[in-house]
Amino acid sequence: MTLGLFGKALLVWVGILVLAVVNGAIREAVIIPAIGLKYALILSGLLLMLLIVGVTYLALPWMEARKITQLILIGLGWLCLTLAFEFSFGLLQGKSLPELLSAYTFKEGNIWPLVLLITASAPYLTAKLRGWV
Repeated sequence: MTLGLFGKALLVWVGILVLAVVNGAIREAVIIPAIGLKYALILSGLLLMLLIVGVTYLALPWMEARKITQLILIGLGWLCLTLAFEFSFGLLQGKSLPELLSAYTFKEGNIWPLVLLITASAPYLTAKLRGWV
């Protein structure tokens, strides 16, 4: 992976992070009061997965990643960055480790593990959609 590709992949991930934070804010302020926690988590998770795939699909030509190894490394890198962000941010908010780990279950409409799966696989999946691999 070249430094140029790494930098571009990092910028795309930061864009996805911004969209994820906005998605979470909208979920908390608007969607939960309107439809309740369970369905808000499902809707918000589905929306975030669509955003991740959409951004990745649009950014892939700019990133110039066409090799399967590059696509896999980008996806795994995004997964690691996402996990590092989630745990760091959660710990800074004073959340306990068990509380943070509870987000990785499918309780009460939570589909966060699927979002992580899409995050890790989005570069490869969107390259496949483009017919590159």
